[in-house]
Amino acid sequence: MANSLKYLNKIPQNLRNISTSAPKSDAWLSKIFVRKIEPTKESHSRMLSDKEVIYTLQTHNYKPDSKQAYLNNVKNTLQWVKSQDQLKDSVSLVGSWVVNVGDQDQALHLWKFTGGFKQIDIFNHITDTNEEYEKLRVEQGKVVRARHLQYLLAFSYWPQILARNPKNIYEIRSYALKPGTMIEWGNNWARAINFRKNNDEAFAGFFSQVGRLYNVHHIWCYENLNKRKETRESAWRSPGWDECVAYTVPLIREMHCRVMVPTEFSPTQ
Repeated sequence: MANSLKYLNKIPQNLRNISTSAPKSDAWLSKIFVRKIEPTKESHSRMLSDKEVIYTLQTHNYKPDSKQAYLNNVKNTLQWVKSQDQLKDSVSLVGSWVVNVGDQDQALHLWKFTGGFKQIDIFNHITDTNEEYEKLRVEQGKVVRARHLQYLLAFSYWPQILARNPKNIYEIRSYALKPGTMIEWGNNWARAINFRKNNDEAFAGFFSQVGRLYNVHHIWCYENLNKRKETRESAWRSPGWDECVAYTVPLIREMHCRVMVPTEFSPTQ
């Protein structure tokens, strides 16, 4: 005990005064603490998005020797959706990509449902009772190793989703947030997006509603990898960007980055 007290007496006073509570000053250390937000009776989805438009993100891991067979199946599925009179005005493919850097032998498909979950219920009923679609689903099951589906809402502060041409690369940055921090994330990124949306690389931003919860996906579009590097370095030179990053980092439990290339049938290239 005596030795412990002797050691504590040698610790500089300024270090002993640091505690786990957020500092009251505006010093750099204050940026690593999550700011307090007031409780609310509003749901996250109502405050951050338009619930009448639902997006689905399909993540498929296909067998390494079956890439072309898998892509042919997805293309045929897209054609089937377009042929259905009950779906053509309410269901559309936004983007379709194959992962180039990150999870190998993986594809992501982003669909848009206008009409909210009511329209998704209609889609599910049609696909569950259609023999042609069932054949496509069975065929796909033979060439994939794993599948995951999420229902997403778009952040209202992101720019409108617009198809890109000619061909680009896309980066999807996925974040698993701490429960209860979605509003805090939205508050910070509503300011942060202003530093990057003018460069046309901000493609889409979503948060999950069904599936893995407290997931956020930001999709960025770049001409190539070198352009990505230049754009990100430019953002760090913008006053205020570093502060937005500093405030959101403590909200994250896990983050994941993948670079993707569009499929030949993707509406956005």
